[in-house]
Amino acid sequence: MRRIVIFDTTLRDGEQSPGASLNAEEKLEIGHQLARLGVDVIEAGFPMSSQGDFEAVCLVAQQVRGPAMAGLARAKPEDIDRAWEAVKDAKRARIHTFIATSDIHLKHKLKISRRRCLEMAVEAVKRARRYTDDVEFSAEDAVRSDRDFLCQVVEAVIEAGATTVNIPDTVGYGLPADFGALIAAIRDRVSNIDRAVISVHCHNDLGLGVANSLAAVLNGAGQVECTVNGLGERAGNAALEEVVMALKTRQDQFQVTTGIDTRQIYRTSRLVSELTGIPVQPNKAIVGTNAFAHEAGIHQHGVIEAKRTYEIMDATSIGLTDSQLVLGKHSGRHAFERRLKELGYELSADQLERAFARFKEIADIRKEVSDRELESIASDELHGVPEVYGLDYLHVVSGNHTVPSATIRLTKDGKPFQASEFGVGSVDAVYRTIDAIVKVDHSLVDYTVKAVTGGTDALGDVAVRISDRDGRIYAGRGTSPDVIEASAKAYVQAINKLVYHRSTRRRSAAKRKSRAK
Repeated sequence: MRRIVIFDTTLRDGEQSPGASLNAEEKLEIGHQLARLGVDVIEAGFPMSSQGDFEAVCLVAQQVRGPAMAGLARAKPEDIDRAWEAVKDAKRARIHTFIATSDIHLKHKLKISRRRCLEMAVEAVKRARRYTDDVEFSAEDAVRSDRDFLCQVVEAVIEAGATTVNIPDTVGYGLPADFGALIAAIRDRVSNIDRAVISVHCHNDLGLGVANSLAAVLNGAGQVECTVNGLGERAGNAALEEVVMALKTRQDQFQVTTGIDTRQIYRTSRLVSELTGIPVQPNKAIVGTNAFAHEAGIHQHGVIEAKRTYEIMDATSIGLTDSQLVLGKHSGRHAFERRLKELGYELSADQLERAFARFKEIADIRKEVSDRELESIASDELHGVPEVYGLDYLHVVSGNHTVPSATIRLTKDGKPFQASEFGVGSVDAVYRTIDAIVKVDHSLVDYTVKAVTGGTDALGDVAVRISDRDGRIYAGRGTSPDVIEASAKAYVQAINKLVYHRSTRRRSAAKRKSRAK
C-alpha cells in the first residue's frame, strides 16, 4: 500500500483562525503532542511574519523530535533565509515556499506577469535548496490557475529542486470530481512529476476540504496538508482527524496507509481546543461530543446488540473510552492518577495534588465524577502559567430587583488585594472587580459557558479570551459547579497568561539588548 504523508499545519494555518493565538510554549506543547500522534511533517509557523512566530518556530524545531519541521516562506530571498534560520536545528528541516499562480492573484495582489511569477518560483526553490534537500513549493490558488501555466510552473520548480509540489485549493473553490481530475492531469502532463511528491492543501469554504483531499489521494496525491479540528483561515482546512479516519475506515477503497497513531486523535483534538480557546462543535465528525453518542431508542437498541449497526468506527480507536462514570467521593489518589493516565494526562506531583483536591471537592457535591469532568480538571492544571494572581475570595449579590455586585479578594506574592464593584450582571460585576484589582490594560474578546455534563449539578466550563493593547490573544478556562466561580477562574487565568508572557517578552528583549551591547 502507498503511505500518505500527513503534513500538519495547525501551528501555522490553524493559528490563523480568527481569535486563535498561541504563544511559543503552547506551540511547543502542541508540537510534542503532534509528534506522539505521528504526523510526518509539522509546519511550525511563518517565521518572517513576526519575531514572536520566528522564536516559536525555533523552539519547536529545536525540541520536538520525530516529524520533519517546516517553515513557511514567500518566494522572497529574505523569507527563505529567515525560514531556514528558524528550522535549521531540526533533525529534519523543510523549507516551504509559495507564490500565487492564478491570474486574479497575479493581477490584483502581486501585480506581476506570469513570466515573472515563474522566475520567482524557480529562484525561490533554488535558494531554498542551498540550505536543505527537503524543499516544498506551493502554487497558491492553484485551483483557479490556468492549467497549462500551473503545469509549467510545477515542472519548472521540480527541475529547480522541489521535492514536494503542493496544489492548494486556497479559497475552497474546488469540487471533488474536478479537483481529483486536476491532480490526475498534473500527473499525466508534468514530465518530471515522478521526482516529487504531489501534495494538496484544501480549504473548507464550501465544506468540501476533506472530500477534495480524499479525491486527490484517489488520483495519486502522496501528501495531505490538514489541521487538527479543521482550524484555519475563514471556514478552516481539511480536518486531520477526518482525513485520517476516512483513509483508515475505507481502506478498501483507498488502499493507502498513514503513520498516525489514531488512539492519540481525541487527546490531540482536546489539547488544541483548550489552548486555542476554540471549542469543538458537538456534532463534529470523529471528535465531537456526539460523534459516538446515541439517543434514539432504535439506535440504542442496535448498538447494545452490536456496535457496528450504527458505529462504523470503534471509539477506542481514536483514544476514547467506553467508560462514562469513573470515580466518586470514596476513590483514592492512586485510582484518580491512574484514570488520568488512561485518559492521556500526565501531571506533575504539584499539579496532581491540586487536581485531586478539586476532584474531591466536586465528588463531595456530585457523588460521581465523569471522564469529561476529569478531563476538565486535568486540563485546568496543565495549561496554566505561573500564578501571578490567585482567586482567594468571591462573594456575589444578584437578583431581579438588586443591582449585581461582587466583592473579590485576589492574592499576589502572598499579599491580599480586595475590591468591590457593581455590574449589569453577575459576571460583569465579577470582571469589573477583578479589573479594579489587577489594573492590566486589556479587553474581553470572547466569553463562552457550557455544562461539562448533563444535570443541574453539572460542572460549569467557562472559556474566555482577552486581548492586550497589541492585539495578542490570551485564553483562560475555568471549571466549577458554580458558573460564577468558573467565570472568575477563567478570567484570572487569562490575565495571568497576559502578565506572565508580557514579562517574558520584556526579559527576552532585555537579553537581546544586552547581547547587542
